Amino acid sequence: MFQRQILIPTYEEIRAEQPVNGTLAAIKAQRDELAKAVITGESNKLLLIIGPCSAHESAPVLEYVRRLGELNERVKDKLVIVPRIYTAKPRTKGVGYKGMFTQPDPEHKEDTLKGIRTIRSLLLKVIEESGLSAADEMLYPENYAYVEDLLTYIAVGARSSENQMHRLVSSGIDHLVMVAISIEHLTGKEAIELTRQRKMKGRS
Repeated sequence: MFQRQILIPTYEEIRAEQPVNGTLAAIKAQRDELAKAVITGESNKLLLIIGPCSAHESAPVLEYVRRLGELNERVKDKLVIVPRIYTAKPRTKGVGYKGMFTQPDPEHKEDTLKGIRTIRSLLLKVIEESGLSAADEMLYPENYAYVEDLLTYIAVGARSSENQMHRLVSSGIDHLVMVAISIEHLTGKEAIELTRQRKMKGRS
């Protein structure tokens, strides 16, 4: 049986279709610098990555980031707030809902192209409506380029932390355009050994 195949546009084409205007680019660059200053120790503010584990609908995401934007105005002298908008869900067995990226409407079938456009549109609206730029998990390194110009913080989750491609992409991201990257706790024997060493060190 034949199946219809849909060609996914390149990231250059998607960015041209949904560009970042000068105002939003300036806000994003400023947010990057604020996060960078905290991470490098140049600022004594606290960096907070705040938000739900999964962003599966645009409307509630925009509602909470608008509230975060208002809160940010009251605490920006002490905190750097980055809304957590995780649009891809890792699955240990590869089945189940995998997030907005592959299934932008949880009630309908998967549609990756629509997911890419939905996420990019959402991240643009986040900056526009809240003055904040987001954090997301880099579950699929090959898709990072579609949104890298809209994110201030990239997370590499526990399931991906030992994947060589994730590590290569993380180390190769252009740090002239500062994007913070965190690699979550490791899994498997390496993590167990590190935990054991820390416990032994604490006893000595």
